[in-house]
Amino acid sequence: MMIRRVGKAGKFRRTMRRAVWPALGLTLMAFFGGYAILGSNGLLAYGDYQRQLALREQEYARLDRRRAVLRNRVGLLNPDHANPDMVDEMVRKQLNVAHPDEVIVPLK
Repeated sequence: MMIRRVGKAGKFRRTMRRAVWPALGLTLMAFFGGYAILGSNGLLAYGDYQRQLALREQEYARLDRRRAVLRNRVGLLNPDHANPDMVDEMVRKQLNVAHPDEVIVPLK
């Protein structure tokens, strides 16, 4: 039986060899944990997503109201049963015309 003496350098190497995998695992866990909190899709970005969602919902509601107005105007211009007032307004605007009994006042 041979007794081996291990010096300080050998103990240090052996300790370091044992500590490499746990240290690597802890480093990876810390990286992914930090990314889950501070990353672009992390917990801190959740509040920003909520603010963006609220803004988008307001924008959607505004566009939905605008679409309803436009849908109504399109319905009024249906050739089968056009609204005479709407047709008169559009003709006057497009052709720049007026009735003979009307007075035009320039706004310049």
